[in-house]
Amino acid sequence: MSAQPVRIALVVSEFNYDITKMMEEKALSHAKFLGAEVPVVFHVPGFFDSPFGVAQVIKLDYVDAVAVIGAVIQGQTKHDELIANQATRALVDLSLQYNKPVTLGVIGPGASRAQALERIEEYSRRAIEAAVKLVRRQREMSALSYTPGQTLVVE
Repeated sequence: MSAQPVRIALVVSEFNYDITKMMEEKALSHAKFLGAEVPVVFHVPGFFDSPFGVAQVIKLDYVDAVAVIGAVIQGQTKHDELIANQATRALVDLSLQYNKPVTLGVIGPGASRAQALERIEEYSRRAIEAAVKLVRRQREMSALSYTPGQTLVVE
């Protein structure tokens, strides 16, 4: 009997689309490589909007985790930091509220366009890998039984 595949929803920011479109393609490819399914891809206008997208897909019973893809490029002000900090905090809250992993494949804040282009594959892969690992560990943890004096290690 084979293990149930991990099903990941992908929330993709359209802002900096030249970068995030490539990130989306890399994330989908890496999910397939890892044997994970991506039943839903939800596009949002910008990274700041990603908590709304996550809130739409995280409650679906056929979604085990959500990976968020985006690029927050540094501008002439600290607006990129504000966007990244507020959206990330909301994503953490959603993950804990729904008891499902929400992982980040978000380049920035503080990244230049050149730095973002260099990091496309790395950040896309990391988000998918983290989602797969966390779901598998969550499943393993829920299947364990504890005996007093025992130390449970989930890896």
